[in-house]
Amino acid sequence: MSKNHYAILMAGGIGSRFWPVSTKAFPKQFHDMLGTGETLIQKTFSRLSKVIPEENIFILTNKLYNDLVFKQLPKLTKRQVVLEPALRNTAPCILYASLKIQKENPDALIIVAPSDHWIEDEDTFVKNVQQSFDYCYKHNSLMTLGIQPTFPNTGYGYIEFDNSSDYSIKSVKQFKEKPDYETAKKFLSQGNFLWNAGIFMWHVNSVIDSYKRNQPILFALFEKGIDFYNTELEDKFIGENYMKAENISVDNAIMEMSKNVCVLPAEFDWNDLGTWVSLYDKLETDHDNNAIINAKTLVSNSKGNIIRTNKSKLVVIDGVNDYIIVDKDEALLIYPKEKEQDIKAVLQNLKQKFGENFE
Repeated sequence: MSKNHYAILMAGGIGSRFWPVSTKAFPKQFHDMLGTGETLIQKTFSRLSKVIPEENIFILTNKLYNDLVFKQLPKLTKRQVVLEPALRNTAPCILYASLKIQKENPDALIIVAPSDHWIEDEDTFVKNVQQSFDYCYKHNSLMTLGIQPTFPNTGYGYIEFDNSSDYSIKSVKQFKEKPDYETAKKFLSQGNFLWNAGIFMWHVNSVIDSYKRNQPILFALFEKGIDFYNTELEDKFIGENYMKAENISVDNAIMEMSKNVCVLPAEFDWNDLGTWVSLYDKLETDHDNNAIINAKTLVSNSKGNIIRTNKSKLVVIDGVNDYIIVDKDEALLIYPKEKEQDIKAVLQNLKQKFGENFE
C-alpha cells in the first residue's frame, strides 16, 4: 500500500430498480442489501482499504447524502467527502475529484469504483488493482477492469479487446453499448469481449490530460477552480459552476474517445447488484429456490421468489412463482422477476397517477 494510491468511491446513484427499498432519500448503497451486517458502501470502503490508505479514499456523492455518508463511515474527514450539488452523471464529478487529488498529490494513482458492487474474492481484487496500478505507473494509459462474461447478458455494456497479445493486460478496441440477446451471444462466441464493470484505474495526470484533450469545454469549466480546490473557497466555486457542466458519463466523455485505453480481464467473481434478480443470484435460497431477507415466512407451493420485508415480519405465500415481493412501511411491491427492468418505469407511472415523487 502506497501513500500515492487514491480511490474515488462513487456513491451518488439512486438505484431506482431496487424500489421500494432504494429511494432518492435513502438509496441502495446505504442499505445492507445482502443481509451481511454491512451496507454496500461500508463493504466497498473496507475492500478498497486493503489497497488504498483509508485517508486517501474519497467519497463522491450528492450533497443530499452528506449526513448518510458520515453516519455510515464516521472515521471520514470533510476533506474526503466530495459533494455534487447537482446530478450531472459521472464525467464531471470524476474530473472534479481528480483535479482535487492532483493538486494534493501530482503522483497519485487512482481507482474509480462504484459503491454498490458485490465482489467476494477480495484478495484477488486487490491483486488485480495492484497489477493495474503497476501498469499505470509505467504507462500513460487509462485502465479498466473487464469481467469475464458467463452468459449473454443484455443488461451490461461490453469491452472488445485486442486478443493478439499473450500479455494479461489487453488494448481496448472499442466499447459496445448494451446489446440485444443475439448480439450478446456473438460477443461471447468471439472470445474477446468482457463486461464493462465501470471500475477504472489511471495516473491522475493521464486522466486529466484525457479530459483536456477530449472534453475541452468541461475541462475549462473545472480548471477555473484550481486555485479554490482544497480551500475554504471550494464550496462556493462548485456551487456556482457545477450545474453548468454537461450531463455525460465518463465512458462517453473520455474512455470511448481515447486511444490509450487498456483492460485487465478480472480474475474475481463480480455482480453489479443493479436489480432485484442480480441480488437474488447472490443470496442463499431454500429448497424451492426462494431467497428470503428478514421475513419470517410460511411458503407453500411457491418457487424462485425473492422476499424482503422489514425485520421479522410474518409473510404467508402460497402458489406464487418467480416474483419479487418487497414490503416497506409505505409501499408493497409484488412484481414478476422477468419484468424487473420495468420497475424504473413503474415509478414514473406512479408519479403520473398520484402526483407524488415515489423515488
